[in-house]
Parts: sequence; structure tokens; C-alpha cells
Amino acid sequence: MGLNQNKELKLYYSISEVAEMLGVSETLLRYWEKEFPSIAPKKSGRNVRQYTQEDIREVRLVHHLVKERGMKLASARIALKNSRGKVERDMEIVERLKAVRRELVQIKKELDGLV
Repeated sequence: MGLNQNKELKLYYSISEVAEMLGVSETLLRYWEKEFPSIAPKKSGRNVRQYTQEDIREVRLVHHLVKERGMKLASARIALKNSRGKVERDMEIVERLKAVRRELVQIKKELDGLV
């Protein structure tokens, strides 16, 4: 098994991979980079963005606040500055609940197939 077969083992992700993970455009990711200094992917010699797991975590926090909770950018910046720990916990809880929901939907499909 190669290292790239397991996404968790990758050191760097391209902007297109990160955009696909979150279901947003590359343009939006570039815009968030300008608006949130905490989103600062490394750039290669050809100015190609390389996102680490930590960069992706920062993008996920912004995505959670702006896209899932509907905050304006200024409010999201304040929330990250003043209560980052709470935002991180809230995001983790939402992600866990989504995973449980997906699992329950899958179980329901399997049970429906038995009837």
C-alpha cells in the first residue's frame, strides 16, 4: 500500500483537493486566505499552494463558521480570535453528529433492503 492511498498520511494537499473536501471553490479558498491570516498554506516555487493538515483544520473552522453557521466574515474573525477553543469543540461535535447521521442513514438503507 502506497502512502498516497491513505489520505491521512499525505503531508500536503493541493487547493483543488481542499476545495473538493469542503465543497467550495478554489476562488473562495483564496479569498479566505486574504481575510483570515491563520489560513496560510505554503507556496512552492511555482506559487502552488500546499495545504498541511493544520491549514485544512483552519479552513474547516472558517467553513464551519461561515457556511454552516451563517456568520459574516467579520464575526467569524472575532469568534476565532476570542473563543477559538469553543469554535473547535462546536465544529468537532457537528462533524461527529454528521458522521452518526450518515451511519444511521446507511443502517436504515440496509434495513429497508431486508424488508
